[in-house]
Formats: sequence, structure tokens, C-alpha cells
Amino acid sequence: MAGAVAAGLALLVAFPPYDLWWMAPVGVALLALATHRRGFWAGAGLGLIAGLSLLLPLLSWAGLVVGSVWLWLPAGESVFFALLGGLSALVSPVVDRWPRAAWPAATAVLWVFQEALRDRIPFGGFPWGRLAFSQADSPLLGLAALGGAPLVTAGVGLVGGLIALAVRSVLDNRAVTVRAVSERPAPVRPGGEPGRRSPLRTAAAALGSAVVVCAAPVPLLWGDPQPGPQTPTVRVAVVQGNVPRLGLDFNAQRRAVLDNHVNATLDLAARVAAGETPQPDLVVWPENSSDIDPFRHRDAADRIAAAARAIGAPILVGGLQDDDDPTRVRNVGIVWDPEHGPTQTYVKRHPVPFAEYVPMRSFIREYITEQVDLVRRDFVAGEVPGVLIMGPATIGDVICFEVAYDEVVRDAVTGGAQLLVVQTNNATFDEAEARQQLAMVRLRAVEHGREALMASTVGVSAFVDRYGRVYDPTDFFTQAVIERTIPLSTGRTMATRVGVVPEVIMAVGAGALVALALAVRLRRSSVRTLSDDTVVPGHGPTPGAVGSTDVTGSPDDPSTPLVPSADGSTGRPGPRPGDALVGGETTVTRREADE
Repeated sequence: MAGAVAAGLALLVAFPPYDLWWMAPVGVALLALATHRRGFWAGAGLGLIAGLSLLLPLLSWAGLVVGSVWLWLPAGESVFFALLGGLSALVSPVVDRWPRAAWPAATAVLWVFQEALRDRIPFGGFPWGRLAFSQADSPLLGLAALGGAPLVTAGVGLVGGLIALAVRSVLDNRAVTVRAVSERPAPVRPGGEPGRRSPLRTAAAALGSAVVVCAAPVPLLWGDPQPGPQTPTVRVAVVQGNVPRLGLDFNAQRRAVLDNHVNATLDLAARVAAGETPQPDLVVWPENSSDIDPFRHRDAADRIAAAARAIGAPILVGGLQDDDDPTRVRNVGIVWDPEHGPTQTYVKRHPVPFAEYVPMRSFIREYITEQVDLVRRDFVAGEVPGVLIMGPATIGDVICFEVAYDEVVRDAVTGGAQLLVVQTNNATFDEAEARQQLAMVRLRAVEHGREALMASTVGVSAFVDRYGRVYDPTDFFTQAVIERTIPLSTGRTMATRVGVVPEVIMAVGAGALVALALAVRLRRSSVRTLSDDTVVPGHGPTPGAVGSTDVTGSPDDPSTPLVPSADGSTGRPGPRPGDALVGGETTVTRREADE
């Protein structure tokens, strides 16, 4: 249990606000070691503990909004970590019989498999806490350009598996030496059986391989942040209007937030007119900068229009659009042109379950909690990617938590987006959540080779270049305007081209590995059952076996006692005549009456 708790906490500090990215492989290694050769249910229990140790503190910001009911989120998400732990335990006896690299590779694909499920089910999934999102400052971030977030997760899993292999090899070497000394005083060759690689050499090779895996993607993160002379650019201003804290009712709060963003934009326009700052080509406001529907409320529309005319550039407004059904609403990004008013609208495609809409509302209200009605209106999902034209640029609009979903961001890029824009509202959370979200923006910028920005009501707002570097980050709970000239891109990275293919390949590989492990276990059980029913007339149980069919030992199992051989060395017994090999292990089935 201690190993599982340590694994979860090691994973936790890899994420913002701690940003110790190198602890993610350590957490993977600790969980792999804890579940190694355990039973499925024991491994599942350890995986559940690791998941809770990670997700309870990582998602604690959700409790600021809904109180104790938020505990259902980390509890439900930890079930997938339980599955990971159980499958890791299930496949470990099989991969132990394969070449040394099999265990790290299996660890990597099982992590990808777990995240592929968690990102999609139930209700569209919840990807927060993916290994890839802990690697914004890691050289492994470069893998995103080749295979997206799943390949980054696989890289972390592979490095973690190699660390686990190194640790286990050192422990194996120590166990072999101790047993040899205690059972026979004769000298023992460090490394165990003849013909086998020394465990210490295996450990060194595993650690060296881990370093190589980490270093290999580094060239993908090198590049000149300055655009070339032929590269088209746009001047972008991000307005972080901030929100009032206390003392206003709900409607007054909404109007105050809108006024904050309008006034900050008017101040920017005054500075442009005075020649203090360049004229922006487009302006970005965050999610919920106008929670008063400007299509239904003339006063809100007039305020936004005044800001657009003053700055002389289109504004991307984050707003709420009321539905004819009073129980429904839309989370939208609206392009507000200074001359033509609202021209294009993007409706958020992936509302967050239990935060922006409530599935099975009546059932949950009756049997789980009445707090479900804290979400008063259900957000309607859009159907079209957020590809919007703003002046000289085509942007890919992504609203808040959508940045965590691979397909939402990729659809915007393949739809023609030259620049990624993430509109978010972090006012109801804390700075840790905002920084976790910014790490996702950094990964997406590298993944698709696009400049990106995050516009928040309260922070953190920032620009991110295509190599994942952050510029002009704002402080939390402050009003700020940041500006930057950004190069536009129309190229496509390998990750953009192949899309979900790497994830599918690795997930299928994990499924095949699990199927093989189940087949080996079933075959082993059937052989043992047949052996229990087999009696050879005139012969009792095989010496050294438990009953008539127990496993006498495996040459690769460090728990098998060492025995002296004819040449004076020590080693573990191999298969004996009449033994049946099942799944790479030796099982005594029966012996012929006359050998």
C-alpha cells in the first residue's frame, strides 16, 4: 500500500503548480513495482489507492464550486487506475518470460490504454491528470509533435518502466547473492545463472535507455521564436478583465464582468490612439466575459459594439447564449466585428458532465444528492469545430476544458486554424487549476505546430509559441492586457496528420497483451486441473512437489532456491524430464513409470 500511495503522490508533484515533471516516470515505476506479480484484485486495489492519492489533491479545486459532492469525480476517475493496476499485475508473469524490454513497453501501452478509456467514458470522459499533461517542461514534450498526447504518455510510461526494470534488477542481484552465500559458502558469480545477463548490467542498460528516451525528442523543441520574413503575422491583444469578489448579486456580477472587459479594451484603444502601443489585428476576451446574452439584451450588445469600434478590430467575445427552452443554454465564442457586429459563433462542442450539464438528473437527485441542481441549466453541445475568421487570421477557438480533449483541438487545426485560442474562466477555481490548463495549451501548441494563447477572466492568461514556451503570463485575480505579434501557420505536424492512429495502435497492443495473459492463465489452470486427476499406478507424488502437481521452480524466478550443479556452481533448476512447460513456467504434470 505504501508503494501505491507513493506512486500517486509522485505523480501529483509532476503536475502544476509543483512542475516536477521528472517525478511522473518515478510514479509510474513505483506503481509498476507495487503491482508486479500480484493477483488481479490486489493490483486493482493498489491502482485504486494510487489513483486516489493523485486525483484527490489534483482535483481539489473542483470542491470550491460544488462542495463535498466533488469527491465523486476523483473516486470515479480512480476506477480507471484500479483497472490499470489490475491489468499490470495480470500481464507481469507473461512479460517476465520475454526479453527485458517487454516490461517497460507493456507499462507504456497499458497507461495509454487506461487514458484512452478515461478520456472517453463515461459521458465523454474526463482527461484531467493524463501523464502527458505533466510534461510541459520536459524534453518528452517534443513527442507530442509526432504522436500527440498519447505518445507523450507512452514516453513517460516507457521511462517509468525502464526505471522499474532497473530497480528490480538491482533487487534481483542482491537476492541472488544473499541466497548463494547463505546456502553454499562457495564463490558465486555475480549475475546468477550462466548465459544470463548480469542484473547490474541490466539495470545500467535500463537507466541508460531511459536517458536516451528522454533526450531523443529534444531537437523537436528547438526553434527560432521569431517569425521569418515571409511568415504572415498578426498582432493579438488578450484582455483579462478580472471579476468582482464580493458584494454584488448575480446579475450585477455579470454586468460588472462585462464592464471590466469593455473598459480594459477602451483603455487599450486609448493607448493605441496615443501611439503608446501598436494597433492590434484582433482582440480576445475570455470565456464568460459576457454572461449577459448580447443577442437578447441590447445594452450588452451596445457595450461590446462600442469596445469593438474603439479598438478598430474584431473581438472574440466569450458569452452565454440563451435557448428558447429556459432549461438550456449555450457556451459560445462570438466574433464581434467593429462594422458588422456579430458575424460568426462557435458553440462549445464538449460541455463538461455534472458541471455544465447533468446526465440522468432525476436519478441522481433522488438516489445520490440534491446538489445536482446546482447546475440549473444544461449546456447544449455544438456540432461544428471552432474555426473562425477574425480579420487576417483564421483561429481555432477552444473553450475551457475542451483543451484536454484531443479530437476537439485537432478538428480545429484540420479545419484550417492558423492560431489556437483557448477561452477560459478560472474565477470559480484556483490558480493551480489555471496552471494545469496552461500546461495543456503548451502541449497542444507543440502537438499541432501552432502558436497558441489562453485568455482567462482572472488568470492565468498567456501566449505560447509552437515549441511550448510561455510568454507574458499574467498574475491571478488581476486586470491585465497582454499583446504580442504572432506568426500564423498552415503546416501540419505528424501528430496532426495521423490523429488517433498511434493511440489506437498502442491501445490494441495493450488489449492483445491482456488477452494473451488471460489465455496463459486459463491454460495453466486447465493443465493443473488435469494433473490433479492424473494418477500413475505404483507411483506417489513427485519428490519436492506439493501434492502431485505443484511448481518446483523456474530458472528465472528469484524466489526459487539455488542448488549445486556438477561443476560446483550454483543455479536454479530447469525443466526436468516429464515436466510440462506452460506459459514459460515449469509445472509437474506426471512422470512415466519407467524413466
